[in-house]
Amino acid sequence: MSPDQARPRIAELRVEVARHDELYYRRARPEIADFDYDRLKAELATLEARFPEEAAAAGAETPTARVGDDRAEGFARVKHRLAMTTLDNTYDEAEMREFHARLAKALGADELAYTVEPKIDGVAVSLTYERGRLTRAVTRGDGEEGDDVTANVRTIRGLPDTLAGEGAPNVIEIRGEIYLREEEFRRINQVQEEAGEAPYANPRNLAAGTLKLLDSRLVAARRLEIVLYGLGFQSSAFCASQTEYHALLRAWGLPVIEAFRSVRGIDAVWAAIGELDVLRRGFVYATDGAVVKLDSFEQQRHPKIGFRGMTAEGQAEAARKLSPRWACAYKFAPDRAETRVRDITIQVGRTGALTPVAELEPVFLAGTTVKRATLHNADEIARKDVRIGDAVLVEKAGEIIPAVVAVLVEQRPAGSAPYAFPTSCPACRTAAVRGEGEVVWRCPNPACPEKVRRRIEHFASKNGVDIDGLGEEVVALLLERSIIHSIPDVFRLRLDDLLPLKKSGEVWAANLIAAIDARRRADLWRVINGLGIPQVGAAAAKDLARVFRSLEALAAASEAELVRIDGFGEKTAAAVRSWVSAPENLALLEALRAAGVEPAAPAVSGTVFSGKTFVLTGTLPTLSREAATAMIEAAGGKVSGSVSRKTHYVLAGDDAGSKLEKAKSLGVLVIDEAELKRLLAG
Repeated sequence: MSPDQARPRIAELRVEVARHDELYYRRARPEIADFDYDRLKAELATLEARFPEEAAAAGAETPTARVGDDRAEGFARVKHRLAMTTLDNTYDEAEMREFHARLAKALGADELAYTVEPKIDGVAVSLTYERGRLTRAVTRGDGEEGDDVTANVRTIRGLPDTLAGEGAPNVIEIRGEIYLREEEFRRINQVQEEAGEAPYANPRNLAAGTLKLLDSRLVAARRLEIVLYGLGFQSSAFCASQTEYHALLRAWGLPVIEAFRSVRGIDAVWAAIGELDVLRRGFVYATDGAVVKLDSFEQQRHPKIGFRGMTAEGQAEAARKLSPRWACAYKFAPDRAETRVRDITIQVGRTGALTPVAELEPVFLAGTTVKRATLHNADEIARKDVRIGDAVLVEKAGEIIPAVVAVLVEQRPAGSAPYAFPTSCPACRTAAVRGEGEVVWRCPNPACPEKVRRRIEHFASKNGVDIDGLGEEVVALLLERSIIHSIPDVFRLRLDDLLPLKKSGEVWAANLIAAIDARRRADLWRVINGLGIPQVGAAAAKDLARVFRSLEALAAASEAELVRIDGFGEKTAAAVRSWVSAPENLALLEALRAAGVEPAAPAVSGTVFSGKTFVLTGTLPTLSREAATAMIEAAGGKVSGSVSRKTHYVLAGDDAGSKLEKAKSLGVLVIDEAELKRLLAG
């Protein structure tokens, strides 16, 4: 290939890689698998190495010369004390051995000590602990500067605010990955699809999107988790190796990686990688490879090693360090299998969303037999041109949800025709509709049997009023026997209705009736959330319950009243008003009241903070964040995750960060713990 031939391909690859960087890092909505992205970027790097004049002409503008940028609007920017770099990666054993050979040559020794650990498919974050206390959490950003996500990270259960034990320097940056467990990923995606929104492709994308939410209450509801393993800035030297550092992280009470291995020599490294490939199926987080690091910190700092982007003498060649030469990620090839599409069926959600599903010839993939794969929506089917009878490649996205990643067009049967998305609901034959700007087709029929079933399931679920024993199978049975037809019918059930449904079902029936009776006084926010109002999740339902305190008051709420709720924009207010003003929904609320449903309004022990919004920042002397929040809410106040002109008070403790600065710039009143207690005392 000549330079003239290479130039247009290099330009094309730069545009394509940059586009995928934007989708992956900023939008958390990648269109291609990591494996395919890595191949594109590797091709670009190879061409730039072969034609260095092309790389020189682009400078830092080529994607191979910079770290992907995940910074988003709405967050304060924080400069890392020590740059957050990315890892070079490979899918090839020979390249792993070349990685070792380069280090062995530079250090003059062959039996080098390494650590091998899982490469977690999460969101990179850097935590700063000062004098043992968590003061800041920052995303990778562009490697030099990231977003301050401290409030969101503090919602993670299991992450201590204070390090246990001793041995930590006064200031230390501890790095790791934020992730979601499989069951939480499935739960959120189910809600997403039922709301007519595109589901997240894998837990990593969902974790990234969650971390960038501006309301930390919504973040807390999604149960993010974290694992820590990396070392950034340290105010003083305190340990000599990765192995020693890992032991200290555990001693400090921090969540650490599973299957950490200390080995010597490249053969032992390769054996540990193979072992990890087997073990990773049992981890609680998704993994996509193994990270190999020189164990010795002194060897990592050797002038002939250091970072790519630096000279052998340790001087920076470019504006930033790009990747460490002392570490490399071996990426496991994605689990893919070839199968055939037997049929394309349509699922109907509680909001009427019509979701296409590929029914597959069963194929064994990543430890399970896969028979179905989501196709997301009509546009996605058209983009990939998936047809009934097609041979396809199926991949487990994030090792969890099967997805059709490619159509093997060369194997397409003769006479095949493009899939025609149905124009009517498969459950009730009502003509489907698609709102302006939406990708989802919906069934508009409120009496559609599938919508009714899904609505009852949602109302009774743990996200709704939480009726123990009223799961999918029981709901389906009650509908099939025409014992119930709507949500209010659940509260009209009698023992005699249930006894014929199961042999020896007296105890089961009595328990279910008791569980239903116990939820007649369910918390108001649970009832509101269970009703499935568009744009309303658990956090918004709590806001509505706090402000209106009854279903009757909510039904009478004007759009102007709704938009005044902190966090409610015009779109949410309009959606709520549209729902509560619809005749069929007013009839539903009246039927619930007639069936004996009397939701419990939020308990308020005082009104000193009625209508006031608080934001908490920093570490309080004696109160935990949870305790302070409970005290404020009990007095009628609301706690928000971000400072705005609508904020009334910022409660600031030690090590308060950007929220304190923003409060001062907006003229928001700043108080401390002592002042909070004085205000509560009247």
